[in-house]
Amino acid sequence: MDRENVMLNGILDTLEDGVYIISQDFTVEYMNRKMVDMFGEGVGKKCYQVINNSRAICPWCRSRQVLSGESINWELYVPKVDKTFELKESPFTNSDQTISKLSIYRDITHLKQKEAKLKTTVEEYRTIFEHVAVGVYISTKEGKFVDANQALLDMLGYSSLEEFLEIDIIKDLYLFPEDRKMFQQMIERDGRVIDYEVQFKRKDGTPIPVLMTSHVRYDHQGNVIGYEGINVDQTQRYQMERKLREAHDFMNKIVQSAPISIMAADLEGNIIIWNKAAEKTLGYSSEEVIGKMHITKVYPDGRAHEIMKVLRRSEEGGIGVFPPQPVLYVRQDGRIIEGHLSAAMIYDDDGNEVATVGSFVDLTERIEMERALSKTQEQLLHSEKLAAMGRLTSQVAHELNNPLYGIMNTLELLKSEVPPGNKRRKLLDMSLSEIVRLADMLKKMLSFSKPEQEIKKSVNVTTVVDEILLLHEKQLQEYSIKIKTDFEADLADVYASTNQLRQVFLNMVSNARDAMPDGGTFTVKTFKENDFVNIQFTDTGIGIAEDNLSKIFDSFFTTKSSVKGVGLGLSVCYGFIKDHGGDIKVQSKPGDGTTFTISLPVHQQEE
Repeated sequence: MDRENVMLNGILDTLEDGVYIISQDFTVEYMNRKMVDMFGEGVGKKCYQVINNSRAICPWCRSRQVLSGESINWELYVPKVDKTFELKESPFTNSDQTISKLSIYRDITHLKQKEAKLKTTVEEYRTIFEHVAVGVYISTKEGKFVDANQALLDMLGYSSLEEFLEIDIIKDLYLFPEDRKMFQQMIERDGRVIDYEVQFKRKDGTPIPVLMTSHVRYDHQGNVIGYEGINVDQTQRYQMERKLREAHDFMNKIVQSAPISIMAADLEGNIIIWNKAAEKTLGYSSEEVIGKMHITKVYPDGRAHEIMKVLRRSEEGGIGVFPPQPVLYVRQDGRIIEGHLSAAMIYDDDGNEVATVGSFVDLTERIEMERALSKTQEQLLHSEKLAAMGRLTSQVAHELNNPLYGIMNTLELLKSEVPPGNKRRKLLDMSLSEIVRLADMLKKMLSFSKPEQEIKKSVNVTTVVDEILLLHEKQLQEYSIKIKTDFEADLADVYASTNQLRQVFLNMVSNARDAMPDGGTFTVKTFKENDFVNIQFTDTGIGIAEDNLSKIFDSFFTTKSSVKGVGLGLSVCYGFIKDHGGDIKVQSKPGDGTTFTISLPVHQQEE
């Protein structure tokens, strides 16, 4: 049972009237607390068993009349409880378009008893007349009050009976004069009117809803001379109905406006709730699914039954709970989407299962971002390896150049001492040619090891850092790492390669994550100091030993137990930052975490 129905049942249980609903086969579908108190619990039983202790339809039953679409008001004496009721019965359309009967039992036994007493003596009549809690009146057919009790005077705001007896009923009492004519037609045709809803107006002109129950008064010749009856103030009932509608509308708006997909189904699997987020995520409109589609259609084959099994067992989240976990959904267009599902079983007041409700968070975009992040990290690792290989190639080429040029010079000297026609001269020429070819190859290697510089432009480092943190947020949360930021407002730009800055900041985040295997806090701060923009990364991780602080920017050096990136990350980062005219400083102690501070010169805009 959803929260709206729980609230509705709670309100109905406060009513003094008995309320119950039966289906077309006379099965009781609902009873409020008052009805249960009078007749006993009967939901699921036949109405004639509950009301009359009978195995057959009650002789006074009018259900067929009501289920055919007619609303009726009548009185009924029920022997089982020895009570007389004012009975209001109306057809009720269910969500599946079937018709049920709604009955409201108002106990009027005490009124009947009072009416009997009124017939015994005038004194008893006046006592009851004056002390009854509802407005009682006697009026003429022409539209004047003959008598009224104090409750009616209070209800309509009159201070004295004399003043009240002077008013014109049509003009001063009825908010809509045509209602008086309708009332007279009904009461003179049927001899009485029961629970006739009408709008009166108080002395000050304010409207008041009233429920009238009246009888015709005859003279000794049988001529209608007036009317008598009771008027019940319906203001409180109207307020309750309005609050009920408002509560229902409010709850519906919450469900419909929720940013996550919310859906519910009955125990047969028929969808009964489908909010706007579910429409957007899965492609079906609420009109297409509510009461028309089975919940299994939005899951891959067999998944819906697995979810129901989890809801009914005590493991994991407990009975009635499906803890958040990855689930695949099938869109209307057949596309599979990924996300997290949380679900729960809904129970009625007796602990019986009535429905299931679930909320689904579409993680497609986040998963795609994480995949893009993983790809970027792989590219960074590849870039680091290439950079290291380039530096190694450059170093080897430089080391070989010196002896090669020495050999070339020696061969040139030997050529001057050997005549051109000598066979040894030809050998010298061949050797010198091969040395030149080898020198050209080394020159090309040096050129390859120094790739073209990245394009530099004016960059706001706060924006770049914020993007990197957004990509890493989910991953860091999975490592129990909390992110804190302190970004200086209106921070000056730097002149840099955005791509290289991203690689540097990605490396900082990756190192911080690896340094906090048991979780911690990762703080990122940006601020301007003199003519430099500083980006500070602080973790609460394991720290770096003092002996290693001077080596962490060397190629191939790593403090990690398993080699990740072959120790090239910080060396590449240091090269990038130095190439931008900046610097990287590190502060760390074992067990106290590490702080990297990257400084980049402020971009001096040309005037």
